Amino acid sequence: MNKDKIYTESLANIANFNFDAQVADVFTDMIERSVPGYRAIITMIETLTEHYAQPNSNLYDLGCSLGAATLSMSRGLKAKGCQIIAIDNSAAMVERCRKATERNHTFEGVRVVEGDIVTTEIANASVVILNFTLQFIPLNERLPLLKKIYAGMRPGGVLILSEKVLFEDEHLNKLLAHIHHDFKRAHGYSDLEVSQKRSALDKVLIPETIPTHRKRLTEAGFSSTDVWFQCFNFMSMLAVK
Repeated sequence: MNKDKIYTESLANIANFNFDAQVADVFTDMIERSVPGYRAIITMIETLTEHYAQPNSNLYDLGCSLGAATLSMSRGLKAKGCQIIAIDNSAAMVERCRKATERNHTFEGVRVVEGDIVTTEIANASVVILNFTLQFIPLNERLPLLKKIYAGMRPGGVLILSEKVLFEDEHLNKLLAHIHHDFKRAHGYSDLEVSQKRSALDKVLIPETIPTHRKRLTEAGFSSTDVWFQCFNFMSMLAVK
């Protein structure tokens, strides 16, 4: 695993964060040192897939990056006649995801696609994953995307939505942001790295509150929505059709 050193040196101009080849090369290290609870979520996707995947259906990993959730789905898939479709708009991520699935997958029906999840058709789905992906979608496109996912799902299907979140209580919001900073520092990031990456993400990662996510999922049509995992200011929700 390549170590994330992208922001170790002071940068005169900090560009907006981009899922390019430089990030793809260190992404596993970056996300595991930046997102508390990430490995637990990935591990439990296997269990959730085993529970919710329906025979002869499609399973989607939207914004698949290097394919960690895709591989977890493949390990948990017990239903027959299914296909896993992993989609990302980053060519660098897709290239590495394809190699990872070819090297590690336990299920033959994995298809990795370079494409825009906003315009990609969702059909006959029983499990859909948005794992720290929706936060990078423009705000006005989030509800239409969730409505499209809902429309393309089978009854009883599940959406797994993981996100960084804000809190309505400003004191709690600041406290958990500070704790998250401490988490990164404990995993080897310097204050300079934390500060520069935060600046790079400011305009591209737009977090929202849990009530906002819950309201939007309900508006999209999901009958049952709630948080199943939370660690600091990161959470994952289940939304069932």
